Amino acid sequence: MNKGFYLVMAAQALSSVADNALLIAAIALILDLSGPDWMAPLMKWWFALAYVVLAAFVGAFADAFPKGKVMFITNGIKVLGCMLMFGVHHLADHQDSQLFLVFFAYTLVGIGAAAYSPAKYGIVTEMLKPDLLVKGNSWIEGLTVLSIIVGTVLGGLLIHPDISTVLRNAPILSALPLSHTETAILIIGFIYLAAAACNLLIPNTNIVYPKQKTHPIELLTTFKGYVIILWRDKIGQISLAVTTLFWGAGATLQFIVIEWGAQQLGYRLDQASILMGVAAVGTVVGAYLAGKVSLKKALHVLPIGVLMGLSVLLMPFVKSTWSVYSLLLLIGATSGFFVVPMNALLQHRGHVLLSAGHSIAVQNFNEQLNILFMLSFYTLLLWLQIPINIIITFFGLLVATLMVVFIRWDKRNHRLNPNLDDCIGEECHGKAL
Repeated sequence: MNKGFYLVMAAQALSSVADNALLIAAIALILDLSGPDWMAPLMKWWFALAYVVLAAFVGAFADAFPKGKVMFITNGIKVLGCMLMFGVHHLADHQDSQLFLVFFAYTLVGIGAAAYSPAKYGIVTEMLKPDLLVKGNSWIEGLTVLSIIVGTVLGGLLIHPDISTVLRNAPILSALPLSHTETAILIIGFIYLAAAACNLLIPNTNIVYPKQKTHPIELLTTFKGYVIILWRDKIGQISLAVTTLFWGAGATLQFIVIEWGAQQLGYRLDQASILMGVAAVGTVVGAYLAGKVSLKKALHVLPIGVLMGLSVLLMPFVKSTWSVYSLLLLIGATSGFFVVPMNALLQHRGHVLLSAGHSIAVQNFNEQLNILFMLSFYTLLLWLQIPINIIITFFGLLVATLMVVFIRWDKRNHRLNPNLDDCIGEECHGKAL
């Protein structure tokens, strides 16, 4: 691992901390504005929509310039969204207009994140050889999940009434008439600025791709071809299916845990955010253990995904603090252990067949499209006032069943092509272009 890789990790960690803290602050802002329960997952829906709408364009953008520079520019878009959310009360007077601005601001952050992701993951495939990709992804995913913990907990702490009062009375902030959410958002903005400083220090990998197309129709047509290429690849299709399911399930579980904490455990938002952090600790442990899995053995972890889905089914039956924390640690650990090798395998096949930026854009398109679908369905269930424990049961069964389908799909591919694993570990890129 070189110095540039550590700078990428630092920039990613800081930006991710800010993203997750801002989500909690935005939910608190919606509660302050007396918005309905279904608005929080819908806000995340708008965030994911940016990934889907921009997928055909952000890959080309990431491959057209040095990826450190791309990360700096796109992090700036996040800063702009954070600033807009900070000024919601000053930019609009009516409650509905303020709620719209919160949605628009977080969507802007989503646009920045959508353009940031191909550069962030793409530069890893440029810096590391295939035999280091699982280890590198273990570090990146582990640190990403750790940043989710820190960001989620930080967001909960920043909106906590007692801590917010202390912060607002601090010498630097006492002169400003800030609410508890404005104070939180202001501090989160400074974290984004720290991430921008790290982006500027990332060295150029000196990998140059062919000149990227700029016409929107050509980009959309080309991107459609890239999606087809990755889904037709017998290794790529399995890893893409698994990661698509994982990120959709993970985004939905984030809101399920908050609602579950409120309905079953009687937790406030700042307390429920701790539950999300506990699950994320488990994911870090799972991601660390997954770093010991070689790229060649990546597909062997698929059964762990079934265990993750079955673990979710236990949530309605736990109530004591130690049992709640233990179960969330187990769910996090199983998800981290199976997604890291799958992510590394998908990035490897995408890099071999396409290019770093375009392959990540295809991955993001599929994953975020599933997030849109699963969050839409979850929002509908909340609107229909379905009890949270019934939602959890359905969710766990869905994940476990689909993982069984993917395992059988992979076995069929290997039965038809016994030498399929020979293509794992190739050191080239753009074979299918």
